[in-house]
Amino acid sequence: MITTGSRPFAGRPPLTSCLALALLASTALGSTLARADDDGVHFRPGDLLLSRAVYDNNAVSITAGVTQLPPNCTAGNCATANSGGTYPQVFNNDQVDGSFGVTSKIVLDELRPDGDHVQSLEVPNSAQRGITANRDQMVTSFSSKSEIALNLSLDHRTVSFMGYLAPVGAIDVSNSNTPDVVDPTNPVPSSYFRVIATVDENGHFRFTKTNAYSGNNGRAAILNDRHGLDVVYTTGNAGNGGNPQPNGIIIGAGAQIVTQAHAPLAQQPDPGQPTPVGSFNVTQLGLKADKTGKDTNFRGLTVFNNVIYVTKGSGGNGINTVYFIDNSGFNASGQPLACPNGTGVPSTSATLPTTPIVYDATKLQTLGVTPYNMCVLHGFPTNSAKTTTVTMFPFGVWFADAKTLYVADEGNGTATYSAASNTYTAAATQTNAGLQKWVFNETTGTWTLAYTLQAGLNLGVPYTVSGYPIGTNSVTGSPWSPATDGLRNITGRVNRDGTVTIWAITSTVSGSGDQGADPNKLVVITDKLAATTLPAGESFTTVKTAGFSEALRGISFTPGTDFDRDDRADGGFCDHSRGHGDCHDAD
Repeated sequence: MITTGSRPFAGRPPLTSCLALALLASTALGSTLARADDDGVHFRPGDLLLSRAVYDNNAVSITAGVTQLPPNCTAGNCATANSGGTYPQVFNNDQVDGSFGVTSKIVLDELRPDGDHVQSLEVPNSAQRGITANRDQMVTSFSSKSEIALNLSLDHRTVSFMGYLAPVGAIDVSNSNTPDVVDPTNPVPSSYFRVIATVDENGHFRFTKTNAYSGNNGRAAILNDRHGLDVVYTTGNAGNGGNPQPNGIIIGAGAQIVTQAHAPLAQQPDPGQPTPVGSFNVTQLGLKADKTGKDTNFRGLTVFNNVIYVTKGSGGNGINTVYFIDNSGFNASGQPLACPNGTGVPSTSATLPTTPIVYDATKLQTLGVTPYNMCVLHGFPTNSAKTTTVTMFPFGVWFADAKTLYVADEGNGTATYSAASNTYTAAATQTNAGLQKWVFNETTGTWTLAYTLQAGLNLGVPYTVSGYPIGTNSVTGSPWSPATDGLRNITGRVNRDGTVTIWAITSTVSGSGDQGADPNKLVVITDKLAATTLPAGESFTTVKTAGFSEALRGISFTPGTDFDRDDRADGGFCDHSRGHGDCHDAD
């Protein structure tokens, strides 16, 4: 997530004090839920914006022992539902239908940096009055854990995220085809556009449909609105069928570039074939080729110093690591100038791409999208995800400065449980899960892992949520109660006292049918920016825990947040965004 910092609020208690109070607060909303057309919505710069997926029991029609999954499945691809549509038992259907998911509404919560709730805004959806099929709307897939990441645009005027053009309560949409990219081997026969959304500081939405990510999901988006540009960079995955994959699946995965639409969804022309902006292949590192198009199963996304960075942390192909797009050209051998051997660092004169890759269509089935214009960030892992030595699962990334990069590690997702210790043992013993701090050595041109922040996350320790089941899930044979496994999306700010404050969304392990459906948390930590060894006393604090039938997904600062530091002796911030000029004390 790209941010330049936020301001503390004059007259409010210190952040640490407010967080302690927040622990006592209910997860219930403290004010009225706003509709997208509510003229009273205005996000205050410097606040946090949190995205939630909210499950609606009344929108789902599934009968255990009767309903065939996926909907409209063909012979040989059908499974009988083992649970009805009631949360959370409905996600036991993931045990029989590997594509299982239910589209759900998206709610954006404005929070003070200390976690105090300000207001909530519901993204237009079919469950709202007046939202018919030809009206702008968007949903997420519950329980797709990698969806609805939030990112400020490069000019900080809007926040971007991704979802689907589908009604609430639709089944298996996250593995559906897109209308113009149909894989006949996909067991999910339905088709839905993926949608990019932006929201401004007045709560106004703009939606853009795309045929990218057919068979899978779009995960993150950043609008490049600098210097009159109007393009969006996105990450995601594609494909849910057999091998070989159709050309549209191969070009529709990974990093994409899309021109933002200015018309309502119903009036937008057919978006046509996907438009990739970045491509990587493990053969760049001398490794044996994987399944074509699956090396770019990207999740995290940020832009820093005119460079796009992405992460991969799941799947059996490719490399779980941090990548960047090299826009400086190619050498005589056709390799990126910044990484002729697959790894490197961006050029100091790097520029952001404004157009898609001009790829060779004749090589798609054998080499994927070529030429390859992506590199592994030098110092980060280069071992194949097929090996047993994979111990890193990168998700969100945030640059504090040019020499300090924080990487959220989701954890390995292994839900081994010990009744004797009441602990998810694999989660509890991880050393890389949590918040990794990487520092750059200018002499060697290498990024090095300094330490991993875990204190306060209580990895592997089950917690309870009001209304959520306790005891054992009879389908999986393991406890319902979730435990933190690591971190997903993050955002942060640099403080004038030489520290950084980082907010993060947790991942979970549990005995539920799908761990992505677990109620998870928003946590925060403050770290000494200059430290290269783990400082004593730094610990995560819980800001908010998801309530029953909801999951937390993305975190960013509010639209309009664009804070510059000044030279004030007290170490505070000045707000120079959107014409403001007021200064505030430091935490």
